[in-house]
Amino acid sequence: MANDGEAVRPRSPQAAARRRGPILLRGARTHGIGTTDQHLLDGRGPSDWVHTDPWRVLRIQSEFVEGFGALAEVPRAVAVFGSARTTDESPEYRTGQELGAALAEAGFAVITGGGPGAMAAANRGACEAGGYSIGLGIELPFEQGLNEWVDLGINFRYFFARKTMFVKYAQAFVCLPGGFGTLDELFEALTLVQTRKITRFPIVLLGSNYWSGLVDWLRETVVATGKASASDLELLTVTDSIEEVVELVTMAAAARDDTRAGTEDRW
Repeated sequence: MANDGEAVRPRSPQAAARRRGPILLRGARTHGIGTTDQHLLDGRGPSDWVHTDPWRVLRIQSEFVEGFGALAEVPRAVAVFGSARTTDESPEYRTGQELGAALAEAGFAVITGGGPGAMAAANRGACEAGGYSIGLGIELPFEQGLNEWVDLGINFRYFFARKTMFVKYAQAFVCLPGGFGTLDELFEALTLVQTRKITRFPIVLLGSNYWSGLVDWLRETVVATGKASASDLELLTVTDSIEEVVELVTMAAAARDDTRAGTEDRW
């Protein structure tokens, strides 16, 4: 309600929007509310946490329940990561689109972060090829939203719940050129495989010009100074070939299926 004498300004239908998990907000109430992750991790009140943080567990639990429920019947899938800043006219966008189509034609669903740029390119390629296109969105201080090429979309409040879904339901990670978010997903996957917290699966860097500097640094600095083993670099595949990506993913999926079949036979 406006103060006395203050003119009421109607909100435009095109006003900037914010999402808090499944909730959509527009207008003045979107300012200063922060994100759910921020409220959870930045809380510094002397005693409020006793009354609020335990209840957040229920919201966290609901994100896992909703995610597991929505994705439980998804066919074998590949997670594709890349920059939201990739433009529609760039070669990287075309590569993402071709990758999404090739994975769909090979029988894989494509899972992305659901945003624009490289993510939209992979979702679009899968969608136009008749495949299953999935987007796992995240609440951010700036609106991103799910791109129009997503068949199944879920908006998450918490990064850690969303990242669990990528690892649980993808049989491979493919990274197109990207920024901190892509690097975050890449190194989490590497850490989980290196420490054997999850079964090894393909982790592919698509675009040698972009990724070769990172791999060189890992080899010449991290491995050379004993911070990692030379064998750890074998967890990564760098390529410019979409055909090689599909071949690696298909072979790994077949090997996993054979392993599961052998386990079931023993029982």
